[in-house]
Amino acid sequence: MSDVRVRFAPSPTGELHIGGARTALFNYLFVRRIGGTFVLRIDDTDLERSKEDYIDKLMASMIWLGLDWDEGPYYQSKRLDQYSGEAEKLLTEGKAYRCYCSIDELASGRETAKKENRSYLYPGTCRNLTAEEEKKFLNEGRKPVIRLRIPETGTTLVKDEIRGIVSFENSDLDDFIIIKSNGLPTYNFASVVDDLQLNITHIIRAEEHLSNTPRQQLCAVALGYEMPIFAHVPMILAPDRSKLSKRHGATSVEEFRDQGFLPEALINYITLLGWSPGGDKEIFSLDESIQTFSLQKVNKTAAIYDTAKLTWMNSHYIREYDLDQLAGAALPFFQKKGLIEDKPGKEELDYYKKVLETVRERAKTLVELADASTYFYDDQFTYDQKGVKKAFTKADVSDLLRHAAQELEALDSFSGTDAEKTFESLCEKLELSAGRLIQPTRLAITGRMGGPGLFDIMNLLGREKTVERLKSAAEYIDKELNQQNS
Repeated sequence: MSDVRVRFAPSPTGELHIGGARTALFNYLFVRRIGGTFVLRIDDTDLERSKEDYIDKLMASMIWLGLDWDEGPYYQSKRLDQYSGEAEKLLTEGKAYRCYCSIDELASGRETAKKENRSYLYPGTCRNLTAEEEKKFLNEGRKPVIRLRIPETGTTLVKDEIRGIVSFENSDLDDFIIIKSNGLPTYNFASVVDDLQLNITHIIRAEEHLSNTPRQQLCAVALGYEMPIFAHVPMILAPDRSKLSKRHGATSVEEFRDQGFLPEALINYITLLGWSPGGDKEIFSLDESIQTFSLQKVNKTAAIYDTAKLTWMNSHYIREYDLDQLAGAALPFFQKKGLIEDKPGKEELDYYKKVLETVRERAKTLVELADASTYFYDDQFTYDQKGVKKAFTKADVSDLLRHAAQELEALDSFSGTDAEKTFESLCEKLELSAGRLIQPTRLAITGRMGGPGLFDIMNLLGREKTVERLKSAAEYIDKELNQQNS
């Protein structure tokens, strides 16, 4: 089906939201599986809210996620002649009309409807104006809108690939505006003209647009076009089933990227927001999702946003990433913390990769990865105070650390394996449990009570730094802690 054409049509009024990213992804998966064209369209007719910066960020987010498009971007703001031309055609055929009702007149009608506890529908005041009446309004300086003439009876049926047939009574719809008084098209009209002129065959979008669909179908019928196939995917709700918002944490692709999430993890996560291939498997590459995606497996019920699951997925990808790939992704986060220079040399990069290999196992984000690596670069760290109370306040700890330092200094060669054997021998000689020596040693050389394997850390730090930090910690205990207790 190489003639299949889908589109992603965001409005550049903010960053790419998680819901928008999922819409783009579902379009991408659908068209990549069956073959066809993925079109990017920018719905930027809201001139006051649309920003060039948002367009750039939106496309950068899509590229970061790996959602490359085949055609576009098309900009609605550059297609205004197309909308006005189609509207004039409708006026000529009597399928649309100019409406001169003022804002105050419309507001009065809405207020009356509110008092009568009913929904407001435009009453068709200007439906059958004579040429003389229109001329009179124009002479008064009124600027008309253009409204579509809606059938007063009958039903509009929307055939949806996910929800089946959804019916809308035409009597519940009014003659809605297709061209505003400033000459700009409304969303429903511009979207239809674009979809039809760009030969879009399938419209995969969020459920919130379902209520727009009957109006768009009526526009298409009036214009003499055949409608594309629709598929409205379920909403994404917060854990409390409320509408997803900033108060629930990060909601844009940019925020997730800046917080240290990997694109593969985010793609994997949003793939499963409202779609399931069946079975228990949860880790999917983009290529695997393409092979199994179908609209028939998209859920009708709302998807629940769960950052805990996303974080778990991200930790998986951090562990499984190719080391060079992880080094490239994490580098900006290390540079932001001042751990690595802007233009690191080969030696610095080689050490950096060894740090990543040592630390990556426990990190959930790239931010955590950088935070967990600071002691490999900085000797001037502070000791975790809970750790101090637990590991540094026991009797003779400073002597024990100095003893360990001496044993390591005396080794003919130094490696993680050598250090481990030395500690085993020392614990046996002093009749200590391994934890009695390992806990204060870990705190001494990292400032923390948790992290990678102690001897892996020692191996990477090297003998000199390890010994130096053990002695420094012993001095800290004698000067700071023992004085406090005396």
